Amino acid sequence: MTKDNPLLEKSLKFAARIVKLYQYLIKEKRETVISKQIVRSGTSIGANANEAVYGISTADFIAKLQISLKETAETEYWLRLLILTDYIERSHGESMLNDCLEIKKILTASLKTAKENKK
Repeated sequence: MTKDNPLLEKSLKFAARIVKLYQYLIKEKRETVISKQIVRSGTSIGANANEAVYGISTADFIAKLQISLKETAETEYWLRLLILTDYIERSHGESMLNDCLEIKKILTASLKTAKENKK
């Protein structure tokens, strides 16, 4: 199913990267505060996008995508913080950040379309 939906595919792959980042931060860096925050927000992006697909109405679809967009913004923040504090290498952090921003663009476009179609 995710092959037919770029948002679901990208957010699932991103969530897998976030889980691996979480494992790295816990095991290698012994960091527990930011790692818990980013694993929650980073995996929630795809979970809410997936829920949106099965929404019972257009309003429900929009609400779930809006939550997904908020979680994307939070994840972006944590990634920037991890880069600035040298918990992760800049190149790795920027790669993840680029993925996050790509998902953000897809969500923004999807929300715009859904809101226009609702009118």
